[in-house]
Amino acid sequence: MSIQSILLSCFLLFITFCQAQQQPPHDFGKPLPKEYSMTSYPLDPEANGVILYERGNYTVDAADGYIRLIKEVHRKIKVFNAKKFQLDYVEIPYYRENNVQENIKNLKALTHNGQSQVYVSDQAIFDTNESQYWSSKKFTFPNVQDGSILEYSYRIETPWMHHLGGWNFMNALPTLYSELHTEIPGNYTYNRTLYGDRKLDVDHAEILVDCFHLPGFKVPGDCESATYVMKNVPAFVEEKYMLAKSNYIPAIKFELRNIVNLDESKVSFSKSWDDVDRKFKYDRDLGRQLKYSSFFKEQLPSSIISISDDLERAKAVYYFIQEKMAWNNQNRILSDIRIKDAFEKGNGNSSEINLALINALEAAGIDAKIMLIATRDQAMPTKQYPVLTDFNYAVVFCTIADNKYILDATDKHTPFGILPQRDLNIEGRVMDFKNGSYWEPIVPMAKNMHYVNLQLAPDEKGVFSGKVNEVSTGYIAVPKRKENNNRNKEEIIKRKQSSNEALNITNLQIENEKDLEQPYKEIYEIAIHEQPVGDRLFVYPFLMETYFSENPFLKETRNYPIDFGFPVINNYLVSIDGKDKYEVTKVPENKFLKLPNNDGELSVVYDVVENKINIRLSVKLNTTRFPTEAYPALRQFFETLLKIQSEEPIELRKI
Repeated sequence: MSIQSILLSCFLLFITFCQAQQQPPHDFGKPLPKEYSMTSYPLDPEANGVILYERGNYTVDAADGYIRLIKEVHRKIKVFNAKKFQLDYVEIPYYRENNVQENIKNLKALTHNGQSQVYVSDQAIFDTNESQYWSSKKFTFPNVQDGSILEYSYRIETPWMHHLGGWNFMNALPTLYSELHTEIPGNYTYNRTLYGDRKLDVDHAEILVDCFHLPGFKVPGDCESATYVMKNVPAFVEEKYMLAKSNYIPAIKFELRNIVNLDESKVSFSKSWDDVDRKFKYDRDLGRQLKYSSFFKEQLPSSIISISDDLERAKAVYYFIQEKMAWNNQNRILSDIRIKDAFEKGNGNSSEINLALINALEAAGIDAKIMLIATRDQAMPTKQYPVLTDFNYAVVFCTIADNKYILDATDKHTPFGILPQRDLNIEGRVMDFKNGSYWEPIVPMAKNMHYVNLQLAPDEKGVFSGKVNEVSTGYIAVPKRKENNNRNKEEIIKRKQSSNEALNITNLQIENEKDLEQPYKEIYEIAIHEQPVGDRLFVYPFLMETYFSENPFLKETRNYPIDFGFPVINNYLVSIDGKDKYEVTKVPENKFLKLPNNDGELSVVYDVVENKINIRLSVKLNTTRFPTEAYPALRQFFETLLKIQSEEPIELRKI
């Protein structure tokens, strides 16, 4: 490339950066004329509103005599359709720990309707505790109408320098302009990671000389000034069968690496996994909670300890803890873990139950370890470096006869080796305090089946009735037990009948309600009261509730990968015998459909012999995760399945 070409490229890059930076002044309380006049967003005409402007300004400065991390936020939102608008309610999270909390100051919020301005009063702003460490300040904008501009700004002062956090560039509404600006003194070093597959429109950093001044110090410090911008960002729309949205929203996140103090001492915050292993090994809430195997050896019945087979003994320990301890629906991972007290009370948080299980397994001679995970509603942990706040849950990892098992005893309905679905989030970190921690895939059980056998025949009045056997195994059986074990049979029957008004269910019997090791079975009798059309009767053979009862993929395109959580097998066998009252006159075509890479298959076969028809529908999803490129094939797969189940009847003629 010539010198002239290089200079021209640099000049164009400079012009592009300057243009990106040329934002009109956005003074609080003074929306721009073009913002008032805006009535829709051309790139998303159906949007109920749009984020006009949002900016975060993150700095380090002195506040109340102390060095504080300062985060200032200013946001403006335009309302197009007030009836359907849902962002008039705002939550601002803030952190608290040991009677110290982040301070939210200078909170201002108002609704603009032309020349009219209505502020949110202090009395309309309230605080709620969301979890052990997080609270939220909340308010709702008043007098929201079509054309309103909602504007708010606030300042957070935090003593925790590792709480720089980050910035999301995508919202539930389209965003015209989203900017994060940081000015960080040179003695604070952060790792930064850009998430998502969208590129920044502006990514600029420079050194500002003498920007950081502290009272009592004559020599100022230099800062790194950085600006990150995205423009015309589409709205985030959640799709069915996906992992947490935080995995896909374009965002920049910061992790504090080290601080050089004013006395030139250095404090390191970014650790290696070796550092984390050493810390957790002696931590009173994790490593030191694994010292109670002798206590649990006294608690375990001798009938469990005496089981000779390792796997059967491990299962007995698992069900013992699962039965003895109830989950209080609280998750803990780095604090408030006291397993002995929790066991004696009979309830505890997630880590207390699962660390109790580790101790009990160790007491029974089974080697077990802590496995840290992020649940499915959380972003997957980064693997670039240890970020402990990425994890929010602890499960149990053990190897028995060269087979790996991941266990979670908090759910009363999950058998040994099957995790609650909330835990199925790709992989976790096994904390091996002897040999060093490592990443381990979370592999769901492969055989998760819903099997139905239905036999129908007409009685002397011509009403079709028969018997149904339903069998559910693996992950499919878990919600069945959850839904049904606390209901009487009349309630279960009513729920089953609700999907088909022509269906009447009687004599329901359920097997293996409590025996989690066995398939969950439902046996019942049915009668269908379909009305004939002349001498013809149209019977939809899949009368029972099917596993996939609706098509989750109706849109033409898909933005995010698909994740079903676990493989699925559905087999439906239907036999309709017309006897001497009906003959089969018309049946749908046999079909066979296979997904690429052997990821799944769908088949239906109609076999007619005299007045009897046998129907076999088989559905298999052999993998759990599909990239967005697989969406067209998967969409066709489900379109075909739903058509088979709900649009293709058997035609019978009365003899």
